[in-house]
Amino acid sequence: MKHYHIVSRLAIYMLSVVLIIFGIFHFMYPYDLLVYVPDFLPGGITWAYFVGAAFILVGLSFMFNQFVKITSYLLAVLLIIFILTIHVPNALNAGAPEMRQWAIINILKDTAIVGFALHIAASAYHQHLHFEDND
Repeated sequence: MKHYHIVSRLAIYMLSVVLIIFGIFHFMYPYDLLVYVPDFLPGGITWAYFVGAAFILVGLSFMFNQFVKITSYLLAVLLIIFILTIHVPNALNAGAPEMRQWAIINILKDTAIVGFALHIAASAYHQHLHFEDND
């Protein structure tokens, strides 16, 4: 069982690094990401910074094994919102086939990360957020 734990932690550290890099990218190039903010959301560029901070905080949470259950669930919710409000509309409304392909790739990528985040949340038994007594 020790081998499983080491591989599992390594996978979580890998996701942590990826999330932190995504977060840094949001702070370095917020105006490049502004085009993805849905028009119905007020705040504009603030959302790029908010999402960058969220990615960095989730990555740090995973890396230091603190608040893992709640941050995993919040990451899953955030990415599902991205899929439904950004990637699906882009896939449906993209004029160029390449843009439609990128939107589908982003749907798949975010869906995979959602699955991983939910798996991390479900296996974070030692965390202090319990929805049921048998959790």
